[in-house]
Amino acid sequence: MSQVSRLFRAREAGILVMLVLFVAFVSLIQPRFFSTETLRIVLLAVPLILVAAMGQMMVLVARHVDLSIGSILGFSAIAAGMVFRDHPELPLFVGFAVGVLSGAALGFVNGLVVTVFKLPSIIVTLGTLSLYRGLLFILSGSKQIDPNDIPEPLIRMAQTSPIDIPWIVIIAFGVAFATWLFLNYSQIGRQIYAIGSNPVAAPLRGIRVMPVTILVFTLSGALAGLAGLIYAARFGYVNPGITGVGFEFTVIAAVVIGGVSINGGVGSVLGTVLGVLLLGSVQVALPILGVSGFWQNAIYGGIILIALVIDRTVRQGGLLARGGA
Repeated sequence: MSQVSRLFRAREAGILVMLVLFVAFVSLIQPRFFSTETLRIVLLAVPLILVAAMGQMMVLVARHVDLSIGSILGFSAIAAGMVFRDHPELPLFVGFAVGVLSGAALGFVNGLVVTVFKLPSIIVTLGTLSLYRGLLFILSGSKQIDPNDIPEPLIRMAQTSPIDIPWIVIIAFGVAFATWLFLNYSQIGRQIYAIGSNPVAAPLRGIRVMPVTILVFTLSGALAGLAGLIYAARFGYVNPGITGVGFEFTVIAAVVIGGVSINGGVGSVLGTVLGVLLLGSVQVALPILGVSGFWQNAIYGGIILIALVIDRTVRQGGLLARGGA
């Protein structure tokens, strides 16, 4: 098969075409959408989703789902924010460590409960979504982390860097690249695909399903924790009542649009990145087009349904080989 044929048969090519057509369509209606300023706004909109989407992608590939990432994001952001507020003398990386490690701990609990008690991940993480949100309110005492409690260097990470691309954008795409390396060039990465493709046969091939599954949930939690730090940098405050609420559905939408199968075993980093960029473009385009906020969730839902229909149609047609990272 030629390289050109491989390109046009790839799942990611379809997503890229959708992205190009969407940008062209919106630009025809509103020419100012096709500008460097809009590109910058889109790039600032995607880091939060992209980082969490890398974790959710691995969870879905392993034939699970994590509905608690919004609460984990909020918990981690509050935990790091409290460290910044109570100990402003500490270096920035301490707050990052607190956010990422607290997210990893909550993700570890998800994976442990799913594997030890052999419960459906959708039920477990639906429960921990509420549990972690409750712990978030207890930890914070229902008090917001105010803008003057967020370190100035952290806020500047959402604004600039030595190469004039905000640090949070560089971090997000760096996480995506690291995820690509992990899934393609590590034994555990390939085992995640094997578990998602056939969880019954995986143990027969010598794969230790339980520790790999726990690791996947732990990584997802850690990345949701990192997303919490990006949230604090992007918005400059953390409110326990709204931070991360509904975030899981946005992330799952981006991942599914990116071609990751909800049945496990199929998905790629490139497709997920394109899905996030498409969703980010939609988020930026709707206000520019004057679409009411009340319609935006409906439009997101419609896009997800279209992506699912395309995914199912392609599978039934047997046009695509099983995706790699």
